[in-house]
Amino acid sequence: MRYSRATFYSFALLFIGCAGQVEKKKSDTDSKKQIETTTQVKEKEDYVHFHGAPFKGKILMVASSPTVSKQTGWPIGFWAAELTHPLHVFQQAGYEVELVSTAGGKLVMDGYSDPTDESGYSAHDVISLGYMQQESFKTMLENTKKLTEVNVKDFDAIFLVGGQGPMYTYRDNKDLERLFVDFYELNKPTAAVCHSTTLLLKARKSDGDLVISGKTWTGFANAEEDFADEAVGMKIQPYRIEDEAKKLENTTFKVATPFASYAIEDGNLITGQQQNSGAAVARMLVAQLSE
Repeated sequence: MRYSRATFYSFALLFIGCAGQVEKKKSDTDSKKQIETTTQVKEKEDYVHFHGAPFKGKILMVASSPTVSKQTGWPIGFWAAELTHPLHVFQQAGYEVELVSTAGGKLVMDGYSDPTDESGYSAHDVISLGYMQQESFKTMLENTKKLTEVNVKDFDAIFLVGGQGPMYTYRDNKDLERLFVDFYELNKPTAAVCHSTTLLLKARKSDGDLVISGKTWTGFANAEEDFADEAVGMKIQPYRIEDEAKKLENTTFKVATPFASYAIEDGNLITGQQQNSGAAVARMLVAQLSE
């Protein structure tokens, strides 16, 4: 049988097309193999505490008792998220938590930190909102012990809650300084967040050196103070932690992007920049307890 030139041409195109399809399929297969060999399977398992399970240990949380700001005249106390977000981390990880305060008694949260406040400033804080519905949380705030009633041996770690109150109630508070240093010198996780880091400006170890001597740490930043002052049209704080920290020698004070979650772990000292950093600090603390 004789074939015309046109027929041969058609056969050639068909062959080339089939070869291309075979090559394409082969190429696709090779690509899939390459993907399969380069993809790494990752797995993660975290303990989540469940009702009735034994506690792993006990963490002390310290908050400011209510006071009045000498700058603004506002009633002030602790910042809600700086208590509830770490509290959630601790409870999920299986730790019992006891809350105490600078003067004992009933605690109140800063108005702007209340997710139900008419300002709407913290309306996004669903963790605090959830805790506010719990009777156990209300009871926790109702009648706290004083600092002087605490026995360090009963706890595995300490966490200082921040807010506007600590700028008045933590500064020069010798009872709190001694308590914090006792935890630190026993090599227990020792944490502070936001304005609670004001305590570190003066807290000294038994050898006379500051706790932060030779350490890197963080706290509420000047840029964040500027934002807060501008938002309300007045100077809120009597002094600024970043300014005071930079006056000290042999210590490194660092800040990150304003209001980003930022935490620093330097030995058993753990610090967080502001209210959005509490959970990160708490996770570092839990990790140290798990070592």
